[in-house]
Amino acid sequence: MIYLDNAATSFPKPEGVYTALDHFARHTLANPGRAGHKMALAAEHTLDDARHRLNRFFGGVRPDRWIFTLNCTDALNMAFKGVLNDGDHVITTDLEHNSVSRPLVAMAESGRITLTRIAADGGGTVDPAAIQAAFTPKTRLVAITHGSNVLGTVQPIAEIGKLVRGRDALFLVDAAQTAGVIPIDVQATCIDLLAFPGHKSLFGPTGTGALYVGTRATVRPWREGGTGGDSSTPTQPKEFPYYLEGGTPNVLGVAGLVAGLNFVEERGPEAILHHELELCDRLRMALAEMPGFEVFGHGNPTGRVGTVSFRCEVMPASDLGAILDQSFDIAIRPGLHCAPYVHKAVGSYPDGLARVSPGPFSTVAEIDTLIEALKEVTGGI
Repeated sequence: MIYLDNAATSFPKPEGVYTALDHFARHTLANPGRAGHKMALAAEHTLDDARHRLNRFFGGVRPDRWIFTLNCTDALNMAFKGVLNDGDHVITTDLEHNSVSRPLVAMAESGRITLTRIAADGGGTVDPAAIQAAFTPKTRLVAITHGSNVLGTVQPIAEIGKLVRGRDALFLVDAAQTAGVIPIDVQATCIDLLAFPGHKSLFGPTGTGALYVGTRATVRPWREGGTGGDSSTPTQPKEFPYYLEGGTPNVLGVAGLVAGLNFVEERGPEAILHHELELCDRLRMALAEMPGFEVFGHGNPTGRVGTVSFRCEVMPASDLGAILDQSFDIAIRPGLHCAPYVHKAVGSYPDGLARVSPGPFSTVAEIDTLIEALKEVTGGI
């Protein structure tokens, strides 16, 4: 299989991730902190070490502000439903994944909040001035994706964060497509809430993610239950991170996430992104020379992640994806990519686009095989 769907989940994982998961599952898979025995203490140490690593990697305030979640969607729901109050106003964009859009729309439709959605420009970039103009006296939160999972465009979060901080609102960044390939410093960019999955460009297993909660944000618990250190209080203990981490965490997954972070730090986010962009540019140039194909999103390499979405005029994206899978053993992602507002904005709704997203282990030969397959499928149009 030629796997080119890394924007959904990275595959394969670095060998160190498989090794770490196997070793942890065989030797350390106990409830963290729930007992005084060696295995429980070792599991708790794994979580503590991971928080320190994430805090250093993303420039956080303190390790205890990193909350482990089921995935990025879980982290985003925890943030939205934990910080927003009745009557609050939220600003977001038309680039958002459904993990941002759906909970916000549901809260707006229930009358709890009001919601303003800012349109990106034709190339897929949001103008900070448009966000500034959307503020009202009740604006509580600005929620924005760092990198579009459809267009691959990266937003100017440093500029947006500064203006949000100046208006004394909270700034939430969905880093699902950028954590691991684009450096993020939460303090330097005035991020109050950072959500990301472990299974994409941090190369951890599925079922992992995290939410960074800055000290300006007050978040109500998303779930309540057991903790490793305090069993006596009648409600969730206020101490971070346990205040937001009710129940047994996916400590096995976190062990794999740390191994993935090791790979990222050893290779370097910039080097990983450079490799992926080179492959994307090779595909973009080929598609530009093939009649009947339209590529979406700007081509500026300084403001993109490794994703190429395109339309074929003679074949729906779903059919193209199925043929590539069944006849050529090539995995891409056709459809709406859980981001319908983007597709409505660029005119690809409801059929969607074909998305190709290489990873660090993808090769030039694989991209060339895809190009030849596209030529064969379309008959050169």
